[in-house]
Amino acid sequence: MTARVRSDDAYLRELGYEPVLTRRMGAFGNFAISFSVISVLSGCMTLYGFGLTTGGPAVMMWGWLAVGVMVMSVGAGLAEVTSAYPTSGALYFQAEQLGGRTYGWYTGWLNLLGLLGAIAGIDYGAALFTGAFLNLQFGFEPTEGKTMVIYLVILALHAGLNLFGVRLVSILNSISVWWHLAGVTVIVGALALVPAHHQSPGFVFGEFVNRTGWSSSPYVVLVGLLLAQYTFSGYDASAHLSEETTNAQVSASRGIIRAIGWSWVAGFVLLAGLTFAIQDYAATRGTATGVPPAQIFLDALGPAGAKVLLLVVIVAQLFCGNAETAAASRMVFAFSRDGALPGSGLWRRVHSRTGTPRNAVRLAVGVAALLAVPSLYSPTAYAAITSINVIGITPAYAIPIYLRIKHRNRFAAGPWNLGRWGVPVGCVAVAWVAFVTVLFCLPQAAPVTVESFNYAPVALIAVLSLAWLWWRVAGERTYDVPAHHVGRSTDRFDQEIV
Repeated sequence: MTARVRSDDAYLRELGYEPVLTRRMGAFGNFAISFSVISVLSGCMTLYGFGLTTGGPAVMMWGWLAVGVMVMSVGAGLAEVTSAYPTSGALYFQAEQLGGRTYGWYTGWLNLLGLLGAIAGIDYGAALFTGAFLNLQFGFEPTEGKTMVIYLVILALHAGLNLFGVRLVSILNSISVWWHLAGVTVIVGALALVPAHHQSPGFVFGEFVNRTGWSSSPYVVLVGLLLAQYTFSGYDASAHLSEETTNAQVSASRGIIRAIGWSWVAGFVLLAGLTFAIQDYAATRGTATGVPPAQIFLDALGPAGAKVLLLVVIVAQLFCGNAETAAASRMVFAFSRDGALPGSGLWRRVHSRTGTPRNAVRLAVGVAALLAVPSLYSPTAYAAITSINVIGITPAYAIPIYLRIKHRNRFAAGPWNLGRWGVPVGCVAVAWVAFVTVLFCLPQAAPVTVESFNYAPVALIAVLSLAWLWWRVAGERTYDVPAHHVGRSTDRFDQEIV
């Protein structure tokens, strides 16, 4: 064990936890997991059709720039708190340390909802793109039922990969970074060089399109920010993997900031490349493939080129889903370690050989499978899944930042900090999160029917109600943060026998 790992483990013990996970991830690997989870080739691509309807090119492009600035403030505030409290529990542990048990409890449940919704959103998006590829290659008809089967296969793949240990996850995430950067370069390059016709800059940066059914343009502009805000989520993965990262107090914080920054640049280039290459706007929106970017590839490059680029996107989405599964499973492990979940004794077990919380991986994937079931019955269910991700995880980002501001006189900053800018940056971050949390509870399409209803607020109410109920039934008695203090027996950390 290196001196750096010993130092990381010693600090973790100071925070109250005995190290049980394996530290095999370096600074680049920690950045890579957040960059992979943000995944512009997943978020931008899967919600591009939503953007074409809800505001069009102007909202997509300018919204991306504006949301990116605000998300960077949230990321900076979160990175500062993470440097002080680098644990797998991340947000809820930070909230508990700064604000007490109640803050920690509800932050954890919101974070868990967001992470599980993210797995569902990412992998279901990958299933949609896989269906589009199979449609072009084999004439496959991507019905809801067939898409669900593809989705379950992808979930099984990610479960299998995550059972092998963090070293494999780290290697795949490192490959993912270069795949994403090269993929954006190849896609934008091909769309810039091959088609004879391109849209004008005035169209790309000024065309407003409203096909939502709402008559208020400002309302549509605000709802259209979902594309960017959904994509810019999941960067807490760096914090959740901090107990498996060396020099965690610095590496995890830098991982958050660098992931947001590089994604901001890559996503803008990708959205611009796609939008300049649109040949027929109406045909792209109503594509038979079910995936508007696939229609852009098809119109601009022909069937062969479209298939190649679709494969580039699908592989990137698979990397993204795998990274998100790792992050969500660590949250399940940490929350169970602190006695917060039903059946915590099962989910906190760590495999003795791989150092991986295998049961936590299985639970995360299983819940994600259930979250996508409504997609069999409602064409708007995918947008609802993405909203669940945003509505769960975004408020969870703001709570520890808010508490750091509230208790700034006793907040002990880590080695990565914002100095005197911590409070003003944190205030901007909290205000932005409050705004988008309200925004994404609003209906996205009119008229509001059973099929078009935005189920995100229902999910939010349901998870908070479940959290309250479980608190009254057992949580008040079993929830203990830190669950394992220095000097206590390590019996609570069950291990699976190989």
